[in-house]
Amino acid sequence: MFRNTARCLDALFVIAGGLLAHGMRFSTPIALSDTERLLIAFNCVLVLLMFPGFGVYETWRGKALPSMLLRVAAAWLVVVATALVLAFTLHRMDAVSRLWFGYSTLISGALIILTKCLVHVGLRSVRRRGMNFRTVAIVGAPGFSRTLLAHLDRAPQAGFKPVCVFDTSIEAAGTYGARLNRLPVLTDLKAFAAKVREEHVNEVWLALPLSEEHTIYRFTRTFKHDFVNLRFIPDVRSLSLFNHALVDVVGLPTLNLNATPISSPQMWPKLIFDRLFAAAALLALAPVFVALAIGIKLSSPGPVFFRQTRKGVDGQPFAIYKFRSMTVHHEAHGQVTQAARNDARITKLGGFMRRTSLDELPQFLNVLLGQMSVVGPRPHAVEHDDLYKDQVYGYMNRYRIKPGITGWAQVNGYRGATTKVEKMETRVKFDLFYIHNWSFWFDMKIVFITIFKGFVGRNAF
Repeated sequence: MFRNTARCLDALFVIAGGLLAHGMRFSTPIALSDTERLLIAFNCVLVLLMFPGFGVYETWRGKALPSMLLRVAAAWLVVVATALVLAFTLHRMDAVSRLWFGYSTLISGALIILTKCLVHVGLRSVRRRGMNFRTVAIVGAPGFSRTLLAHLDRAPQAGFKPVCVFDTSIEAAGTYGARLNRLPVLTDLKAFAAKVREEHVNEVWLALPLSEEHTIYRFTRTFKHDFVNLRFIPDVRSLSLFNHALVDVVGLPTLNLNATPISSPQMWPKLIFDRLFAAAALLALAPVFVALAIGIKLSSPGPVFFRQTRKGVDGQPFAIYKFRSMTVHHEAHGQVTQAARNDARITKLGGFMRRTSLDELPQFLNVLLGQMSVVGPRPHAVEHDDLYKDQVYGYMNRYRIKPGITGWAQVNGYRGATTKVEKMETRVKFDLFYIHNWSFWFDMKIVFITIFKGFVGRNAF
């Protein structure tokens, strides 16, 4: 019913756009030409035929609004382009006003997109109030089930209401009356299936590890005659995933485990922000650069900048820039001695720069060159990479994205020397959390925390 109404509205908006465009272009009473009528008819038919193929009328429940609106916009542009081709084929474009065609395309497209946006926002508001929801039963171990329930609690606008949990853990066998987040926990499959059927549960989410194929088969077999949506949400918490999206590879559904993400429009704001912020920082800090350069030259002989090879995205090496904070010295090949408290190699000015992170400022040059990002996991010395990659699980996954000048680990106090494996493990956990939960606004949060809190650290010396 709702989809048919949406289709009729979209067709009406095509007609309305054509009529309004005619009034704007000719300022005369509505009297469309035969060619204009033909194009409007083409667009109406194509909207009804092609929009379903673009998934415009699929449920938007739980999906990101921007991506869905982009899909609608793309579908409308394809409809308009197809109508143009048909009109050219029939040699009817000579009688069409280009201005009218442009107006009608913009007006109809705006009406279609704006209406869908308003409907989506309205439904989100209704679902936050506990209406228009779909009931969900979750199957999985308590740990991952609790994670899913937390996600649902944080997204009431999606309109999913959990009603029960089926505990698949071995230790759950024989337990009765248990509850998880105030929801009943079942351990008997027959009782679970009966509850799903009696309460007409809309969806069953199988939150299981990839190895639980036999369990997945049990549930698909149990509900093979029921009109309940079965969804498999793989429990991959034991894997340090970066881009854990389901993608299409040569027509096959593929779950990325350790795959570098393809650059997408979602990353454009980060790329643009990096270059603009780095350029602005270098211009604004030019007097500071000059003052520090003079101070470094006066404090000890040697170059102003210190260059060291680090790994960038996908492990590609690059030369990182820092202000030199130590006296010039030489170490054995393959050995890097981390700075320690009261380190004799550190100059007085160098100690101040390291405590306040001023020695990191030249890395804005690396950002401007595209080798680093403003926010991301801090790159470590190559020798430290070789040391920790076999000791800290998921360590090398930090290099699936560009390293940063500041990061989630640094604003949480994990900066400076890492003398113990445990410290590095904690730092890596923060880095992987950032990677798994990345968003442009998460970057902005880290930048603001760094500006107001993160420049000075007790662990930096």
